Amino acid sequence: MVRGDCLCGRVAYEADGPFRNMMSCHCSMCRKHHGTAFATFVGAPLTSFRWLSGERSIQSYQSSPNGKRSFCATCGSVTPMLFEQNNLALFPAGNLSGDLGVKPEAHLFVGSKAPWYTITDSLPQHAEYPPEFAVASVPRPTVTAKPGVTPGSCLCGDVAFETEGTPQRFALCHCSRCRRGRSAAHGANTFVKSEQFRWIRGESQVVSYQVPEAERFMVAFCRRCGGAAPRVAGPMAVVPAGTYDADPGMRPQFHIFTASKASWFEITDEIPQYPEAPPA
Repeated sequence: MVRGDCLCGRVAYEADGPFRNMMSCHCSMCRKHHGTAFATFVGAPLTSFRWLSGERSIQSYQSSPNGKRSFCATCGSVTPMLFEQNNLALFPAGNLSGDLGVKPEAHLFVGSKAPWYTITDSLPQHAEYPPEFAVASVPRPTVTAKPGVTPGSCLCGDVAFETEGTPQRFALCHCSRCRRGRSAAHGANTFVKSEQFRWIRGESQVVSYQVPEAERFMVAFCRRCGGAAPRVAGPMAVVPAGTYDADPGMRPQFHIFTASKASWFEITDEIPQYPEAPPA
């Protein structure tokens, strides 16, 4: 039995499995929805799936003619996609707890992966969908960046921003809150000075959720599409790296809270690792 929960706990579900076809997708829609370098999904028979709570808290956004992306309207966590015609439940692996019995099998849409992320494992890589999927990809707009300025936006485009120069820090966080909040293997956040950050549009569209028992932990997302969004915290702005539309000019500097990382995810790069918080 495997259970899934959103960050705020309103949405909960479980499945018996068996779990299969665990893959990491690097397409721009997944990056923007989750705010990370990639989203990892795993499938199970729909007949093994049960909602436990929170169905009324779920909101959906039509991200493509044939696809919807669902999320908790309170905290922004991505929720499962259900395909009755295929007897398939597709889960964001970052929200699952328990032994899945599987690990990632491949990378999808590496042709549009984030410029700041390097794939270092030995899993098969597909430029788009694997041939056996027989599914057409969805064209996405390209963005031209101004010199010294990095643009960014949410999935639907209602929220847009710019940062100047390079970030101060860039961390990949494996804590359970980041995994549930971003519904991914880990969070990927850049930190820029507040004077380097400016909203272009949609600031009023941004919803913030703070974990009640946490002193600082907070996530932000677009209320329309659920896509990750920046948040300004005093002198710094925290920008989910997956929301960038161009290269921010920095690469991840360290993995943090690796003592809490997902059991199904293996760190294969040479970036420094810290079991908990990094040095000040």
